[in-house]
Order: sequence, then C-alpha cells, then structure tokens
Amino acid sequence: MFSAIIKRLKISVLVVFSMFFLSTSILAKNWTSAIAPDFKMQDQNQKWQQLTDYKGQWVVLYFYPRDDTPGCTTEAKNFRDAQAAFVKMKVSVLGVSVDSIESHKDFAEVHSLNFPILSDESTKVSKEYDVLGGLWPVTYAKRQTFVIDPDGIIVKHYADVKAEKHSNELLDDIPKLQKIYQN
Repeated sequence: MFSAIIKRLKISVLVVFSMFFLSTSILAKNWTSAIAPDFKMQDQNQKWQQLTDYKGQWVVLYFYPRDDTPGCTTEAKNFRDAQAAFVKMKVSVLGVSVDSIESHKDFAEVHSLNFPILSDESTKVSKEYDVLGGLWPVTYAKRQTFVIDPDGIIVKHYADVKAEKHSNELLDDIPKLQKIYQN
C-alpha cells in the first residue's frame, strides 16, 4: 500500500514537471517580426543609450549573465575581436546585463571592449525582452541575442547561444538577414 502511494506521488510530480516545461516552451514568445522594446540604459561610460538612437541601423542586442565570468568574457572578447567586421556590415553591437555601470566599466577596461555594455540593474529591460533568469535576490540576464533591423523590428532571436561561437554565427547570419529585410 505504501509503495503504491509513493509510486502515484512520483507520477504526479513527473506530470507536474512535464506540464511546466511543456507550458513554458509553448508560451515562449515568438520575437521574429515583433517591434523591439525601446530602452534607456547607461553604458560603461555613463552615457545614456536608447534603441531609438540606432534608428536606421542594424543592431545586435545581446544579453549575458555576468561580467567577468568565463562564458561572458569569451563572448564579449569575441564581439570585440569581430567589431571591425560588424562595423563594415553597418551593425552596432550592444551588450546588456544586470550588472552595475561600475562593474561594466571594469569589465570593459580589463578586456578592452570596444562597444557599449549597458547596465540593466533595474532588470526592467531584461523583463521586457523576457530574458530575466534566476530567483530573487539572485537574478541575471539569460544569454540571448536579438538582431534588430533599421526599422526597429526584431528579425532574428537567438534563444540558445553558445558563447564561444556566437559572434561568428552572427557574422554568417546577418548578411543573409540584411538581404531578406532590405529597406
């Protein structure tokens, strides 16, 4: 009798977890063709940045969990090293995490980052882009990227990003996207 109750309990827990994971994947927002939420955040140099400042330009808006962690550092350095190629394609790269401006300043200086790193300490923008992870008091931006066209429309969302390969993936994909979404 006791083993039957345990077995039913295990099955119930399995069903609840299955429903949770199924519902989260079903409810995941399809960002392609959506208007990119505007934002106003300060970068590592305390300069205010807004998405509307980049109207008429292609934007790579990449979210990452934390400054100075191995994957985030690799991803940022790869974007740094590919910056000339992004500029040649007329693409602005913007990094975002929930770390402070001071943390971003140190991160950018130590790794000679040559693009804006935006501070979303309030987590407002991470919530709007549905990338906020963790549980209070420990929250972070999930590693995801949005490619935004010159009209402010999201043309590609990368929900599963591999830090070490991502900048090259974008360098391959963006010219194709630019051909498809020409103005």
